[in-house]
Amino acid sequence: MNERYEQLVSQLHKLALLGSTGSVLGWEQETYMPEGGAELRSQQLSLLAGMAHQAATSSQLGEILDELSTEKFDDPHCPEAVNIRQAKREFEQATKLPQRLVEEMTRVTALSQQKWSRAKKANDFKSFEPWLQQVIDLKREEAQCLRNGDGPLYDALLDRYEPEMTTAQVQETFQPLREKLVPLVAEIAEASNRPDASIVSRNFPAEEQKKFAAEAAKAIGFDFERGRIDESAHPFCSGFGPGDCRLTTRYDENFFNMAFFGTLHEAGHGLYEQGLNPEAFGLGMGSSVSLGIHESQSRMWENLVGRSHAFWKHFYPQAQAHFPTALKDVSLDDFYRSINVVEPSFIRVEADEVTYNLHIMLRFELEQMLISGELNAAEVPDVWNEKFETYLGITPPDDTHGCLQDVHWSAGLIGYFPTYALGNVYASQFYAAAGDQLGDLSLQFKQGKFDTLKTWLNKNIHERGQQYPAAELVKVVTENEFDAQPLVDHLTTKFRAVYVLG
Repeated sequence: MNERYEQLVSQLHKLALLGSTGSVLGWEQETYMPEGGAELRSQQLSLLAGMAHQAATSSQLGEILDELSTEKFDDPHCPEAVNIRQAKREFEQATKLPQRLVEEMTRVTALSQQKWSRAKKANDFKSFEPWLQQVIDLKREEAQCLRNGDGPLYDALLDRYEPEMTTAQVQETFQPLREKLVPLVAEIAEASNRPDASIVSRNFPAEEQKKFAAEAAKAIGFDFERGRIDESAHPFCSGFGPGDCRLTTRYDENFFNMAFFGTLHEAGHGLYEQGLNPEAFGLGMGSSVSLGIHESQSRMWENLVGRSHAFWKHFYPQAQAHFPTALKDVSLDDFYRSINVVEPSFIRVEADEVTYNLHIMLRFELEQMLISGELNAAEVPDVWNEKFETYLGITPPDDTHGCLQDVHWSAGLIGYFPTYALGNVYASQFYAAAGDQLGDLSLQFKQGKFDTLKTWLNKNIHERGQQYPAAELVKVVTENEFDAQPLVDHLTTKFRAVYVLG
């Protein structure tokens, strides 16, 4: 086995390097590439995707995996067993996809992201519509190639991001969550003791925002010797591999929350990437479990930590030093309440903790309709607005604040959105378990001590790689089954206090 296993590790390492190279080009496309480079970049990315697909589906790799898959391990969760199992899964998925489709998907999405960015700025859905339809058609073809059994096509796309999770399981999680959140939103809407939302809409100079957000990211453990922050139209995190993790954010001088909490969110993703075992780069033990688990890390640092009163007990004096004009007359308690305003809003990434999940449920429904063929690209704006009214009680004023706000569909990331809400559920369970095991986290945050939680996450989640599927990881770490109740409990307790509800 040893020789064959070393051959596997070598091939997977080369595959990871190819993927990482493509990620660098994708990151640069969203940050520094001139618009005129889009066509060339689409060709570059398509070529790399084809090369990676050839390597990922080679007969030699298949033979190695066939031989190694017969090995019996006393511990199915040992590194070798995990690496072989995950490599076999990825090989089987890759061989179901024709190289033509892989290359065309890469080429089209590289171009459609630029078309989306222009359309969003100009509030011009019509110009993006044919590109969206191309992406949908390609994703439907991909789903048909990957489909197992006679379940919904959407299952095949969801499985790419949240392995072993089905559409039905997501629905089972979302339905009771929605039933509990909608009344809470209504109760909050009737509250008489309301936070002053205008505080976070004062003038916060962008340069000071950059400094302060970077200080916070460093304080929670993001290593700037192995990472950096840049700007992009839509915030994201790219982990290229050991030693190189890139975050992006965006700034609005008249809205504090956008950049600060966006940076904390992406830094949470970055902590996961930097916490992976560098010696297992390209292997199952050096890869994240799922996007839902990845999202649990970003949502935990953004919300459960970053929007807590304890966090600001430590950071508020620094905030006042960076923004003396905006915050000189604002108390800590008033600021804390202002960053936790609950109000239906149009933009998902700026949504509060309570209504955020409703944004995800809307997109989850639309994606299923798009992949099933029930909905086509031309109908998206009207259906989006109808569902937005149903879920959040407001109608977007234009498509820029509606169906054009997210980059995901232009990038071909259909099946991704549910992982955001699943991440909130995972985060609440992990955070509760961390509190049980580590003691009073709030007291630690007040003292500016975040390394205890980070180290716990490194040990229990990041360093495990893909040792366990998401649901099993939850059980191993928390000793409980996957359950949305801790999220409901957190939201209910926190926001009844913020709004002084009886």
